[in-house]
Amino acid sequence: MTLKVLWTPDGINLDQIGTKTLTDISDGDTPKIDMSIRMLSIDTPEKRPTARGLSKDEMRTLTPQVKTWIESGDSPVGEVLAAHLLPLLDRTDVADAHWAQGVEATEVHEEITQTRLTRPDGTKRALFVRVADERFDRYGRLLAYTAPSFSADERRTMTRRERATFNFDMIENGWAASFILYPSIPGELDLPMVQTAARAAVEDGLGAWADPQALAGYEYRMLEKLVLLFQRVQAGEVPSSTDWTGWVSRYCADISTGEVFSPQEYCRVEPWNRLFLWRDDVRAAVADLNLVPAPPAEDVG
Repeated sequence: MTLKVLWTPDGINLDQIGTKTLTDISDGDTPKIDMSIRMLSIDTPEKRPTARGLSKDEMRTLTPQVKTWIESGDSPVGEVLAAHLLPLLDRTDVADAHWAQGVEATEVHEEITQTRLTRPDGTKRALFVRVADERFDRYGRLLAYTAPSFSADERRTMTRRERATFNFDMIENGWAASFILYPSIPGELDLPMVQTAARAAVEDGLGAWADPQALAGYEYRMLEKLVLLFQRVQAGEVPSSTDWTGWVSRYCADISTGEVFSPQEYCRVEPWNRLFLWRDDVRAAVADLNLVPAPPAEDVG
């Protein structure tokens, strides 16, 4: 009998995770690497500018100018989003306040992790990691939920909250905004827990939400893109239509109503009910989740 080996002449495309640091080689076919995890369904404040080439001084100087630009009506920010953003930008320390929250969120995450990974006898648990269907983001970070690794016997005596993920912890204490991104949606038992915790954090002013002018991480990064676009306009450039709209690119669905909102109208959805959709995923999400278009803002009394 002849055995034929099937092969693809041009090769196949494997998941790419970028460059990583080699930490150890445990045996001949097992190198160990150091890699980052991007925690799913949450978004914490940033500690520094994230846009390439954008400095802290530029953010401090240009953010007030971007606010004036939005107020003028000449920016690409529509009326609905402007009404949401302008009160949040009405301060002299927009960027610095956000970065300070990013530092505190990091410290809180470290504290929670060390506490929950420590057993009663002082020994350390391993980290449980559950990855999404989409394994990596565009920066090569593993997309996952993380939690203490409990034994089967321990799990049988624990409530769902007691064995919750660190992702959930950060939402519950208010240091992360709920940031559920289709198709990586928590299960039917976990999603209501996330919504309830996120709502309580916002309404009770926990963590970053203690500041009524706090920007969620995704809102701060959106502001950075507006700053970069403003710089180009000030330099005399005429941005393309793609650039004029590309600073906000995710649609938003309301988990409680099933309505889909355009990218600039995510703010019409309460923070704990937001489900974000990449533009290319909208059609699939509408079919999978029975979503319907939201009514125009002017039709809502």
